[in-house]
Amino acid sequence: LVEMDGFGANEGVIIIAATNRPDILDPALLRPGRFDRQVTVGYPDLKGREAILKVHAKGKPLGPDVNLSTIAKTTIGFTGADLENLLNEAALLAARRDKRAITMPEIEEAMIKVVAGTEKKSHKMTDKEKRLTAYHEAGHAVSAYYLEYNDPVHQVSIVPRGQMGGYTMYLPTEDKSYHSKNEMLDNLVSLLGGRVAEAIVIGDVSTGASNDIERATDIARKMVTKYGMSDRLGPISFGSGNDEVFLGRDYSHLKNYSEETAAEIDEEINRIITTAYGHTEDILKEHIDRLHAVADALIEREKISGEEFETIMHGNELAPLDVHSEDDSKPTEPSEQSDAQDNGEADENEKESE
Repeated sequence: LVEMDGFGANEGVIIIAATNRPDILDPALLRPGRFDRQVTVGYPDLKGREAILKVHAKGKPLGPDVNLSTIAKTTIGFTGADLENLLNEAALLAARRDKRAITMPEIEEAMIKVVAGTEKKSHKMTDKEKRLTAYHEAGHAVSAYYLEYNDPVHQVSIVPRGQMGGYTMYLPTEDKSYHSKNEMLDNLVSLLGGRVAEAIVIGDVSTGASNDIERATDIARKMVTKYGMSDRLGPISFGSGNDEVFLGRDYSHLKNYSEETAAEIDEEINRIITTAYGHTEDILKEHIDRLHAVADALIEREKISGEEFETIMHGNELAPLDVHSEDDSKPTEPSEQSDAQDNGEADENEKESE
């Protein structure tokens, strides 16, 4: 601090610092004359993603079907490091397939790997696990299809990836700086789709929905305590606004409301989750034929694209599966950790942002 703002003058010296925890900085650091010019760096927008892709595409041969502008539109929420990893993984896939240039199939596969992790080819699911996973993922996809505010389905898969048994990937249509209450409620419904599908079709529930439930509960809690979206409790924020435990501080020390209010918060969170669960049940029971159709396609093909999913949802038949081309397009590589539908073998890690 003395060197920055002392009695002596230091001309021609610019001091730059970075932190991801500005809330714990000493105010003395941020007063005028010190770190008084603060720049918040968030996720890159469409223009930023395209510029980052151009930087990392240098020296990599791209096929005629690769359009960086299109890739930028489909990578909403990706960081600069994610975009770099995307092109690096695509280059590796192209090399493994003896291609002279990166094409869109490699980009698509690399995008899924960045988001969900690498395919876990060593794990062979039993028929029972395969059926359960197929209905779990079909539940996510079908429930999301009938929601007004949910992003369209990009791909559904029951191929194990790291800690998960399958995944349903959505494709955001635009950059968003905020989320509405209706969007968050629809998100809850799609998250609970896997659990509800298991209960309806299998007649039992599994540990595969544990991460879904954890994320749904977190969203509902934030709706009540952070965003003031509870009709019962009103537009009030509860707590200090600090979502992280840091430097030994615990959540119990940050509570600034009574035990009675805490009980009301828990009741409201339970009401929101229960209402969303009921809505999910109504959707899947009403469209049970589509649920069966998507699950059957997943059992047969293991993964379906967004276009194939739309075909099924419109009641049409899929083109015959070309087994040989499907096998030839799959890269072989070691497994790594990812998350989506958990298989109950390890702790869950959150990946998908609300």
